[in-house]
Amino acid sequence: MELLRKWLGHPEDIYNLLRFKMGGYRVVMPRIDPDSLGRGLRTCYRYLNQTSRSFAAVIQALDGELRHAVCIFYLVLRALDTIEDDMTISLDVKVPMLHEFHSYLYQPEWKYMESKEKDRQVLEDFPTISMEFRNLSKVYQDVISDVCHKMGVGMAEFLEKKVDSQHEWDRYCHYVAGLVGIGLSRLFSASELEEPIVGEDTELANSMGLFLQKTNIIRDYLEDQLDGREFWPREVWSRYAKKLSDLAKPENIDMAVQCLNELITNALHHVPDVLTYLSRLKNQTVFNFCAIPQVMAIATLAACYNNKQVFRGVVKIRKGQAVTLMMDATNIQAVKAIMYQYVEEIYQKIPSTDPSSNKTQQVIASIRAMSLPGSPMASRHHYSPIYLSCAMLLAALSWQYLSTISKATEEYVQAGEN
Repeated sequence: MELLRKWLGHPEDIYNLLRFKMGGYRVVMPRIDPDSLGRGLRTCYRYLNQTSRSFAAVIQALDGELRHAVCIFYLVLRALDTIEDDMTISLDVKVPMLHEFHSYLYQPEWKYMESKEKDRQVLEDFPTISMEFRNLSKVYQDVISDVCHKMGVGMAEFLEKKVDSQHEWDRYCHYVAGLVGIGLSRLFSASELEEPIVGEDTELANSMGLFLQKTNIIRDYLEDQLDGREFWPREVWSRYAKKLSDLAKPENIDMAVQCLNELITNALHHVPDVLTYLSRLKNQTVFNFCAIPQVMAIATLAACYNNKQVFRGVVKIRKGQAVTLMMDATNIQAVKAIMYQYVEEIYQKIPSTDPSSNKTQQVIASIRAMSLPGSPMASRHHYSPIYLSCAMLLAALSWQYLSTISKATEEYVQAGEN
């Protein structure tokens, strides 16, 4: 019944879950026909679906040859990330592997069979992935190899040191996510589906990655603490606690929330770049691919802001909320309206005593200036009384059915949770 009460409080989620389940998902995540692919590519797409809960669907929705290039790009970086994450690999083995990983793309027989990570199949069958990499046009190969090289070097740099300053936080996020944004942007332009400026403006592309990565790091505080990982910058958290782990102690919750709010304010500074980047995109599938994770991120930050639960458990956006964002975020005016909605939600929660309150208000003002509601999408949640009645009736009749939504849909709508 608790689930039913939640849905009754958000009737638009019910409507969009039903619309998504009954075929609306094909608008943002149409699937490709596996029979149209060669054996190697079929294997790569199978690995993509096994290893990505967030991006598999929208990658497969991309147009033309860009789809295959991004699929291979994802798998190559997943293999690299698997090496970085595997704590059973000694540093004297891991560091050279990270530095040289880009060269393995051109070694047909290279594979690694010693990993204990859950995604180890991308290392054990790396010859299939590298073969399909070499089948790509050279312009795609050059982008993927270059980003892989830079990312491997950056990962090795941070293996033995913690993130200290805010500058280092940006640097770390650049290596693990900003470079992904830059590489994807270069692939978009190389495909000629987007203008050259998209791939050339690396500052905006970097911000796309940093916004997503910082959101994940902020939200995953407790999970990372339990796993023995620390990604919050010492320069910030040391003003609120002697040790980062101290923020999880009940007696420190007020200081912990102030630290959380400061980091969220830092992340929000990337939103203007995100909006400028998205405004340049012309291809619908590329826009969907880029916009959906960004609106999931702003919704996640709004849920986390000033929220003690970040230090007690997992903060997630509702699945119906995620589906609504997916269905709505298909044009720049809609995305601006979504950004406006969630920064307003944050603004309403700013404590007057919060040390970062002035900075938070200032960055929200800059986002407001770029995303003032001026289109029908800005009032996308203003539903008529008859609609609300129908939605509530559907909620009452369908809540149990919707709780068993299909596995593919379930995985994708968790994009805002990963």
